[in-house]
Amino acid sequence: MTLAVTAAVLLAAVLHSVWNALAKAIPDRLASSTMIALAYLASGLVGAAVFGVPPQQSWPYVVASAALQSCYLILLTTSYKHGDFAQVYPLARGLAVLLVAGVATTFLAEKLSFWQLAGVAVVAGSLLSLALTKHGATASAGRNRKGTFFAVLTGAAIAAYTVVDGVGVRVSGQPMAYVSWLFLLQGMVIPLICWRMASESRSFPQRVARYWKPGFIGGLVSMLAYGIVVWAQSLAPLAVVSALRETSVLLAGVIGAVFFNEKFSRLRLGLTAIAVAGIAAIQLG
Repeated sequence: MTLAVTAAVLLAAVLHSVWNALAKAIPDRLASSTMIALAYLASGLVGAAVFGVPPQQSWPYVVASAALQSCYLILLTTSYKHGDFAQVYPLARGLAVLLVAGVATTFLAEKLSFWQLAGVAVVAGSLLSLALTKHGATASAGRNRKGTFFAVLTGAAIAAYTVVDGVGVRVSGQPMAYVSWLFLLQGMVIPLICWRMASESRSFPQRVARYWKPGFIGGLVSMLAYGIVVWAQSLAPLAVVSALRETSVLLAGVIGAVFFNEKFSRLRLGLTAIAVAGIAAIQLG
């Protein structure tokens, strides 16, 4: 894996943290997701016009990924209803890293060096450790169990669409066309799902319009971040790309401390340092 690809994926991780911070600033999660998806739709239309249609053999992957990412949205929203953010998000993301590594090495015959395997394990361990902090233990036992259950399902969904996109973009041979149509489909499906999930569907368009600017900007940043990831998956092992991308969870802590006055604990600082060591091991591999 070249230094340029590593740097690009780490940039995607930073962008992922930025758009999550923008989404976090919007109190209405469904409205936020809808506006982000509408940005996907607009960008996908432009990308489809510029880059054309991906090869026919890649379409099953495009459709499957759009469906999986729509399921991911539903699962993530449900997870937040039953668990705390500090517990759900790192658990889902850390589990996804391990699942992608397992599938890629077992079924896709991807070969990782010792240092790459060690780096992936270190990054995944850092993320999972965040879910075991006292922040994740403050809720009731029943809430924790439900939150954990849906977080595991969310992690499985993340791993599934990551693997599907990794294989699909290689089959297509046209990363930009592939990701353009992927976002175009998501941009059509996700707003409908959010509207159906909204408690007051009649007032939902007004709720979306209220947060259109941060939501649309967040969507553009999100699209750029995942576009870089899909491009990187066409060139590098899926497990390595997944591990580097999910360091965004730790970077989000830095953004939270700087812009949202959230506490950046010594534990998070230590886990971030450990994750950096994991990144270095991946690059050495």
